[in-house]
Amino acid sequence: MTPTPSLSPPRRSFPFLNAFFAIVALYLFLCAINVMGSGLKGIGKQSDWLETIIAQGQNPLFALFGAVLVTSIVQSSSFTTSLIITMVAAGQMPIETAVFAVMGANIGTSVTGLIVSLGTMRIRRQFRRAYSAALLHAVPNILTVVALFPIEWITSTMFKNGQGILANTAGMIAGSLGFDEVTKPTNPIKVITKPVVGFLQSVTEWIGGGSIASSVLLSVLGLLLLFLALVFLVRNLKGAVLSRLEGLFSTVFFRNDFVAWISGIFSTISVQSSSVTTSLMVPIVGAGAVKLKRAFPFMLGANIGTTVTGLIAALANPTSAAVTVAIAHVLFNCSDNLIWYPLRKIPIRISKSYSALASRSKKWAFIFLALVFVVVPAIGLVITEVFIFN
Repeated sequence: MTPTPSLSPPRRSFPFLNAFFAIVALYLFLCAINVMGSGLKGIGKQSDWLETIIAQGQNPLFALFGAVLVTSIVQSSSFTTSLIITMVAAGQMPIETAVFAVMGANIGTSVTGLIVSLGTMRIRRQFRRAYSAALLHAVPNILTVVALFPIEWITSTMFKNGQGILANTAGMIAGSLGFDEVTKPTNPIKVITKPVVGFLQSVTEWIGGGSIASSVLLSVLGLLLLFLALVFLVRNLKGAVLSRLEGLFSTVFFRNDFVAWISGIFSTISVQSSSVTTSLMVPIVGAGAVKLKRAFPFMLGANIGTTVTGLIAALANPTSAAVTVAIAHVLFNCSDNLIWYPLRKIPIRISKSYSALASRSKKWAFIFLALVFVVVPAIGLVITEVFIFN
C-alpha cells in the first residue's frame, strides 16, 4: 500500500540568506556604536548633568550593581558591554568604572538560562537537571566577581592612575598593540559607517535644532539600533549555525572536556551571544542528552566566546581606553576559566545542591532569580547612592 504523501511542505532553511542578514546586522551594529558615541559626545559637550551621573557611576559598587540590573533586564551582556565600551570611547566613563561594570554584566547575563529552565518545571527530574545546567553558568560568574572584585578595588588604590591590576594589565596589552589615546580620523570602520551616522545626525539636528535634545535623541536612536542589531544578528546567526549544532551536541561536541570547551567558545562566537548558547544547553542537559559535568566546560568556553562582541565594539572606536576595557573583559573571563575548571567540583556541587532544593520546592528557583538579579542589585544601588557614595 502506497503511503499518503504529506500535504504540508517540508520546512527549509536558508543558511546563505541568514548569513547575508547577519552581515547586514553586523554593519548596523557597528553603525549603532558610532551613532551612540556621537550622541554621548554631544551631550557631554553641551551639559553638566551628565558629568554628575557619571561621577556617581565612578563608585565601583554602583557600577557593579547597575550593570547586573541592566543586563538582567535586556538579557544580554553583549549589549551591556558594548554600551560600556562605547561610553568609554566617548570619554563618558572612566576605565576602572567600566571594568567593574563589565563584572556586573557577567552576572546579569546568566539570568536567561535560569528563565529558560523554568519551562521544565512540570517534570521534576528534568527540571532538576535543567536548573543545575542554568546554575552552572550563574554560579561561577558570581563566585568570580566575589573573588576578583575586592582584588581589583584594593589594587586600584595602589596604582597612581587609580586603576586596579586587571585594568592595568589590560592597559599594558592595549598599549603594546599601538592604539592611540584618541580615535584615528581615518578609522576604516568610521568611514564605512559614516553614511548612516551622518544621516541620523542630520535628522536629529533637524528635529532638535542642534540643541542638547538632538544629542539625546541621537544617543537614544543609537541605543535602539544597537539593541535591534544585536537581536537581528543573533537571530540570523542562530538560523545559520545553531540549527546545525543541536544534533551534533551529544555525539561530537561533548566527547571530552576540551572539545566541549572549544565548542562553547566557537559556538558563542558564531552567534555573538552566550545567552543563546548557554540557554540552548539547559533543555539538552534537562533531557539527559549531556551530562552536567560535561556541560560545565562548555559554559566556561561560552564565557570566553562572548567577549568577541566587546572586541568588535572596541574596534569600532579603537581608542586605547576602549580597547583596554575590551581586553579587561577577556582577561576577567579567562580568569573565570582558570579558577573554576581546576576547582570545578565546587560550582558543580553548589549547582546540584541548590537545584535539588529548587526541585523539591519551586519557590526557591524564583527566590534565587529575584534576589540575585533584582533585589540585591536594587538595594545595592540605593545603599551605595545614599550611604556609601555620599
